[in-house]
Amino acid sequence: MTAIALFGAGGKMGYRLASNLKGSRFEVRHVEVSPAGRQRLKDDLGFEAVDQDTALDGADVVILAVPDTIIGTVAAAISPRLKAGTMVVALDAAAPFAGHLPERPDLTYFVTHPCHPPIFNDETEMHAKTDYFGGIAAKQHIVSSLMQGPESAYALGEEVAKVIWAPVMRSHRVTVEQMALLEPGLSETVCATLLVVMKEAMDEVVARGVPRDAARDFLLGHMNVLGSVIFEEKQGVFSDACNKAIEFGKPALMRDDWRRVFEPEELAASIQRIT
Repeated sequence: MTAIALFGAGGKMGYRLASNLKGSRFEVRHVEVSPAGRQRLKDDLGFEAVDQDTALDGADVVILAVPDTIIGTVAAAISPRLKAGTMVVALDAAAPFAGHLPERPDLTYFVTHPCHPPIFNDETEMHAKTDYFGGIAAKQHIVSSLMQGPESAYALGEEVAKVIWAPVMRSHRVTVEQMALLEPGLSETVCATLLVVMKEAMDEVVARGVPRDAARDFLLGHMNVLGSVIFEEKQGVFSDACNKAIEFGKPALMRDDWRRVFEPEELAASIQRIT
């Protein structure tokens, strides 16, 4: 049986993983330093957390479900205890991209991250429709990267990824550099920022007299129909008035050089700020 040491097992992310790994073919050793997290594992899932040395003894896979800011510290601390060929799994590209994993050519580094349940989906059950993060009931896609290690190791990494992010639809293979373009580049620097601006725009029309519920309903409904056309979920065209509003609105809202956020130096700077 493949043994997994799950670090941060009682935390927000680690608990999700521990829940999904329960009942899988993997033997999971749960590591959690927080007393509250250890108690949660025991009360909710029936798991007793173990110490770091016990978890790492003969472990085939080590999952670092810990904050980006301490991945480098944790990885460096456990590195001397890892046997050659051990797979270290990171759940975000930031720390690996920034070079925070130890120089151990004999280890396998695998990075995986969820796409999260898509806006356009076929969920019908309410518990799935409201699983916005994923990994509980809603189906989602995932991205994964074999950063270093033998090609044969990818299959194991992807198997682990499909379990911890289940239920999974498409599993995409990308490079760590491409994953960094996706996050923080596409998902946070661009998407999250523009969504914040959209919320601020909604607040602005409310401040100018539109009832808040009316503004919110109007915006979210238009996000749905406009998004379905823009992202080619359905065939459709915008009115001439809408196209004209986009033509004049984009330069008013966006700098001409906004795509520079995807340049390597900009990505590197962004990742350094969060790690």
